[in-house]
Amino acid sequence: MERRFSLAHFLGRAAFALAAATTASTSFSQPADWPKGPIVFVAPFSPGGGGDSLTRLFGNELNKVTGTPFIVENRPGAGGNIGTAAVARAAADGNTVVFGTMGTMGTNHALYKNPGFSIGDFEPVALFGSTPLALVVSKDSPFRKPADIIAHARQHPGELSCASGGNGTVSHLACALLQQMTGIELSHVPYRSSSAAYVDIRAGRVSFMIDVTPPLMPQIKDGNLRALAVSMKQPVPALPDAPPLADTVPGYEIFSWDGMFAPKGTPAARLDRLHDIVATAVGNPEFRQAMSERGYMLAAMPRKEFADFVKKESVRMVELVRKMGVTLD
Repeated sequence: MERRFSLAHFLGRAAFALAAATTASTSFSQPADWPKGPIVFVAPFSPGGGGDSLTRLFGNELNKVTGTPFIVENRPGAGGNIGTAAVARAAADGNTVVFGTMGTMGTNHALYKNPGFSIGDFEPVALFGSTPLALVVSKDSPFRKPADIIAHARQHPGELSCASGGNGTVSHLACALLQQMTGIELSHVPYRSSSAAYVDIRAGRVSFMIDVTPPLMPQIKDGNLRALAVSMKQPVPALPDAPPLADTVPGYEIFSWDGMFAPKGTPAARLDRLHDIVATAVGNPEFRQAMSERGYMLAAMPRKEFADFVKKESVRMVELVRKMGVTLD
């Protein structure tokens, strides 16, 4: 029997591979025949959002490794489907890649009847890392721990609101999962972006949000928002005072992951080259430290293992979304 996918197992193996990448990164110095020109790095998100920011951070680091521009091109729409589908139809030469996420390569295939592409349309190139989520409230909120929110919601069904960065986003799914696992009733308030949601949380117009940590960290550090818990079963170094939500809701766990994907049929030699470029970038100690401070957990794994991970994770997330009954069309 195949062992059920384990986040702890995934992170452990990815961390081990990252250590190897760090050791090997200093040897990645000799020039290669490819790439010789710019690589289009599609961000299937709106400019200024969390996904766009991450794509640009990684693109900048990849530029440093090769000296070749990774040009970030925004192609937003339909939860990331439009930009991702465009790359699926691009020439399979390695010169166009996409920033893929748990959403575009996983949950969207349950949320949308026809995303416009399938997982099989892509070659998984390399893992970037994983992102925990944090449950945050306004600095003036009366809630001090997740149990306070759950208790209030049970006494006053539908009174509390949970914000998200839009229907079908990981923040939406995090709220839905909390409702499913606790039996509480919340009002879901979708926004066009997470940054818009933060404004209303700070003002007390929305009760709380469960969102990915990188865009939240500046709000938390400035004291505008308080993190009550994190979505992983393991503590998150950037938020040492926020315990796992699983301590209050046993079994609760949701996270986001990101990676690079190329069109199906891209030559193996170019896929290997792209993988090595990414592995070198995420193995940079300074970059690792900077991303850790944002709450982002860099990781690496061999290309074949990443492909296996994507297949398993896609199945897992589709099953989870269908179990929650969340659809968008």
